[in-house]
Amino acid sequence: MLIHIIKNQIEQRLTNSWAASISDSILRIQKLNLKANKTSYYVNVDEWFPLLEEAVEAAIAPASVEVFDGRLNAIQLSQQVERSSVIAVAQSLLELIYQYSAKELPAIISTRLVELPGGQGWHRD
Repeated sequence: MLIHIIKNQIEQRLTNSWAASISDSILRIQKLNLKANKTSYYVNVDEWFPLLEEAVEAAIAPASVEVFDGRLNAIQLSQQVERSSVIAVAQSLLELIYQYSAKELPAIISTRLVELPGGQGWHRD
């Protein structure tokens, strides 16, 4: 998910493949995060920030292979990534898993993805 959010931020566009990957990641996280009792979570909504900080750093190198077809190395990409923005986007998407059912979530995610850079163009295509 974070790789595609980074790519979206840097390239200022959204492809169907990236949107599908982000959506699929959120749906899988929702399923995995719900405990067997179906009423509580392994990671609560207010516990994501430190996890996302670590995950963004880990996502930069793999994202560098894909951003602008690999024209930026990991160091160059790292200097361009606005980490707080990437984390804010990821956090807002993750918050949805606590608010919506698995049935409702895909449509809600799509509406949120339209708000990302290039999301309007992706939605029209």
